[in-house]
Amino acid sequence: MRHASFAGAFTLIEIMVVVAIMGIILAAGLPSLYGFMHKSGIRKTMSDVVETCKSARQKAIMSGAIATLVIHPREGTLEIEGGGQNGYGGWAQSAKIEGAKLEALKINNGHEDCSQYDQVRVRFFPNGTSEEMIMVLATDDGKLEGVSLELVTGLPIVLNEAGIRALVH
Repeated sequence: MRHASFAGAFTLIEIMVVVAIMGIILAAGLPSLYGFMHKSGIRKTMSDVVETCKSARQKAIMSGAIATLVIHPREGTLEIEGGGQNGYGGWAQSAKIEGAKLEALKINNGHEDCSQYDQVRVRFFPNGTSEEMIMVLATDDGKLEGVSLELVTGLPIVLNEAGIRALVH
């Protein structure tokens, strides 16, 4: 009777050690992964505002009609109107400002702050452009974050404090 040689194989103990090391590495990375996947406060608000702006732009392009981002500054909400109803329901249709307050809102490079208006409208056109908008949010600890719509492309740009100061002042 001949015995097979298993010199090139892994033992059960070696496999268990590798699995244990992988488990430790995975456990160490879970908090970061959870924070990345579950946004809250200002991070969630900024993400929601950007996604709603992108959705309004996409809706205008895909439908061939003007889509309007309607901002309710006093209520802290945004919603999309128009742009046809071509079954694009998977896009973000609204956003709510949470974890921050609307500090400033300027439309079409105007010098007037619209943050105290009942309603402000920003149009997105079928060619991918939009009206200009700068929205500044302030957190409870005084940190400023902002979103700007680029006039030529209609794409939202997230602004840090230096970018906000350059555009607003």
